[in-house]
Amino acid sequence: MTLHDVDRPQVLAEVRRVFADYERALMANDVEALNAFFWADERTTRYGIADRQWGIAELAAFRAATPAPTFTRTLLNPRITAYGDGFAVAQVEFVRSDTPLRGFQTQTWVRFAEGWKIVAAHVSMIAFDETR
Repeated sequence: MTLHDVDRPQVLAEVRRVFADYERALMANDVEALNAFFWADERTTRYGIADRQWGIAELAAFRAATPAPTFTRTLLNPRITAYGDGFAVAQVEFVRSDTPLRGFQTQTWVRFAEGWKIVAAHVSMIAFDETR
């Protein structure tokens, strides 16, 4: 891979689109859509704020038990980097309307025959001082 393979405009546009679609599904609590964004495999991993899912079965069960959000989210400082035609990392900070904590979200996306899928995700929230 060379630097010419990093951040190809078409690939970035595709990942930005699926990332935005994921955010809409998250805030709408569209469980079917949320599950479909993840690779349907037992190797899929998601670490949440106070939870963890190893494999698509645990992830689907978690989503089914999670109520719709009663808060809003504002995304800050999105960073999406694409490597070649089939791999990307999306990172974003967020603030929620129900807490002063700052959220951080990372998603690893891989292009499969059926489209872009999240293979690993991590979400955390911490007290954050922007002056540091």
